[in-house]
Order: sequence, then structure tokens, then C-alpha cells
Amino acid sequence: MIRSAASATRNPCDKVIQESRQDRRRAAIGATPLIVPRPQHGISRANISENALKVLYRLKQESFQAHLVGGGVRDLLLGREPKDFDVATDATPEQVRQVFRNCRLIGRRFRLAHVHFGREIIEVATFRGGAVPDGDADDRQIDNGRIVRDNTYGTIAEDALRRDFTVNALYYNIADFSLIDYADGLADLDAGRLRLIGDPEQRYREDPVRMLRAVRFACKLGFTIDAATEKPIFGLAHLLADIAPARLFDELIKLFHSGYGREVFEKLRQYGLFGQLFPATEECLAREDHGFPITFVSRGLTNTDKRVQEDKTVTPAFLLGVLLWEPVRRRFEHYLAAGESTNEAMFLAAGEICARQQPLVAIPKRFSLPMREIWSLQPRFEQRDGRRPQRLITHPRFRAAYDFLLLRADAGEADPELAAWWTRFEEANARERASMLEGTGKRRRRRPRRAKADPSAGPDTKV
Repeated sequence: MIRSAASATRNPCDKVIQESRQDRRRAAIGATPLIVPRPQHGISRANISENALKVLYRLKQESFQAHLVGGGVRDLLLGREPKDFDVATDATPEQVRQVFRNCRLIGRRFRLAHVHFGREIIEVATFRGGAVPDGDADDRQIDNGRIVRDNTYGTIAEDALRRDFTVNALYYNIADFSLIDYADGLADLDAGRLRLIGDPEQRYREDPVRMLRAVRFACKLGFTIDAATEKPIFGLAHLLADIAPARLFDELIKLFHSGYGREVFEKLRQYGLFGQLFPATEECLAREDHGFPITFVSRGLTNTDKRVQEDKTVTPAFLLGVLLWEPVRRRFEHYLAAGESTNEAMFLAAGEICARQQPLVAIPKRFSLPMREIWSLQPRFEQRDGRRPQRLITHPRFRAAYDFLLLRADAGEADPELAAWWTRFEEANARERASMLEGTGKRRRRRPRRAKADPSAGPDTKV
């Protein structure tokens, strides 16, 4: 039974989604999958995580079904190295915990089992089922068309049609090493096509984050989004407002910290999704008062992509600082024109933009505080008199703030000569830095020294 979390304000589309789920369940029960035997596909156990194989074999030994599923199977078929391996089984989360002592159950919306092997975690999910009329009323709740809780279990056929994209609904069966395809995922994989399972609009209403996932997978895999899957996004972007800000932050990191952030940025703007995540930034970009706002964001994302591809460290603080800088800069200039001091103007501008952003995408303090420090150091780069450059270069955020300054200069927003001076200063040794600082500060007046009395001279006498 599907029930709304607030039955008094039941949304009409809940009934539509329930009927769709029941139709899919009936279709799945009688569905005949495409089964590809081991000699006819390219997946080898040598390319599967040893710990994932342990989980698969152990579940099989306990007489449970065990399949590798999702992105791991997809990436193996594409010749990529999977980031992680997920397992699907007919064992309930509680049964999985009984099999593995190193297992923890997580999640409320979707109950999952995490099997820990040191730093590697193998996620084990029970086959999801459809809408069962005589099922537990607490197993599934739908609020305004969006699934807010769903723990009904079913068969592998039902589970396949419950997944989002066809290329993520491929199963590798550890029992005979075959591939199982219920949704024509192999055909879409060969065609380089990203297609949602079921009615796209209903699937987006069930979970609006799927729109972000469509963008992420299309950019990651280099796939085209199927026309039917793409069309509803333009009119449903506003549904992201119903998603928890903390969840959107997690999705944001996946979008922009995977090595293809610039392409993601362009697609998010194309579909109207970026404005739902960063409305203040989108408003600035849409005005195009100057040439540098989009250039700055694009260069910042390109820089992050390059660091990811080179396996260098990246921090969300820098990325978010780039994405929010333009509205902060404009408010900073507004407060300066109103007569505020430089430090106070930046403090007010940063606080205002962060307060507007937090209800949309929740930025944890461990990232928002260094992000604001990077912003606050930008005006200090213009202060090159006296000992200020020496103090600034010892600041814990100097390197990140300096990189931020270089991006601003490359985009045409900051003075290139200023960036070049700081580059020379940062690379110089102590003597060279002292030489660069000569004449940059105000000279202090020295009081004339008193002449010392000559001890050989006698005492002054008056005549």
C-alpha cells in the first residue's frame, strides 16, 4: 500500500505513480531478461574488488542470490576502473548483518547494509519491490509525488525496473558469471545513450535528484541523454527545492569533484538546474555586465578538473568559493560604496551570500569557514606596503587565496600586474623579498641624535 506522509493533503500524482509502479511490477514479474553467458561478455573477476568477491561468494554460500550491480558493472563493460562495487541480493538487511560481523545497517529512506573491509565499504542492497497492496503501510511513503521512504522488497526483476537508468540496471551473477539485463541496458551502453527506466517525468517527481544524476552520468560517460529522458528536466528543475540541502551538497561534490566539472556546469545551466542550486550566482551570470564572471567560473572549474585528473588534492572550500564569488564581489563593492571599511564590507558581503545559500545547498562549517577566509584575503593582496606582504604570506590560507587571485587575474577581474608581483614575491628568497619591499612603505622619521659631550673638554664657563 502506498500512502502519503500527509494523507490530508494527498497529491493527485501520488495515485498516478502508484499505478505506474503496479504496472511496472506486473511487467517485471513476467519479464524475460537477456542473459549473456560468461564467454560472451568481457567482465573478469580479476577486475573486481577482492572484498566485493568475498561478499558475493559468502552470500552465495548462505544460499542467497548475489549479484554485482550498478556502476561497477557498467564501468567494467566500458573498460573503466570502477570507483566502487555494489551488491544486490534477496537477503534482507538484517540477514546480511547476520552473515557479516563487519556489517552496519544505514539509511531510513532506503535501508542498506555496509560491509566494512578497512577503508573499503561494500554496499549491499536488498532487491527492491513494487507496490504490494497487502504490504506494510510503513514500508513506503510518498509526499507530493516524491518517495520519502521505501523499504519494500521484491525480486531481481522488480529491482531492475526500480533502478534509475538502464545502463545502471545490469547484473553480474556470481552463481554462473553471467550478465542479466532486464531493461535493454546493454543496447543503450553500446549506443552511448542515457535513458531512464519508466516514465521520465514520474521518475523525476519520485526523486528530483535524478535530474542531477542524468547530467553527471552524461558528462562522466560521454553519453547523450535520450530525448524522452531530457525533455521533462526543463520544466521540473524547481523540484530540487524539495530536496534536503545536505543531500544536495553531497550531490554537488559528486558533480564537480569528478574531473568533468566544467562540462557539468554548462549542462546544469542549459537545463535550468544551476539556478536552482546557486540562484545568486546565476543571476549575476545572466546579466553579463562584464566578460569575466562566466570566464572566472569556467577557469576555476577547469583548474579543479585538472587537479582531479592529476590526482592532486581538491577542497570543496575552493570550489564553492569560485561558484559564489561573483555575488560576494558585487555585495562587497556595494558595502564599500556605502562607506564601510574593506574588512567590514567583505564580512557583510560574505555573511549575506552564505545566509542566502545555506537553505539551498547546506555547506558544512569545515568548508564555509575556509571559503570565507579565501574571500577575505583578496583585498589584502592589494596592500603591499610595509610588512603586510610578509604577514600575509604566512597565513594558513595564503596558497589557496593566491591561487584564487591568479584565477581572478586570468579572467580579467583582478590586475594582472598585481598577480605577477605576488608570484615573484611568493617564489623569491628572503633577501629578494626584502628588496621587493624597499620603498613600498612609509618611512618613519627618526629624531636627530643628541651630540655626545667631549670628555676631554672642560666644563662650559661663562665670561
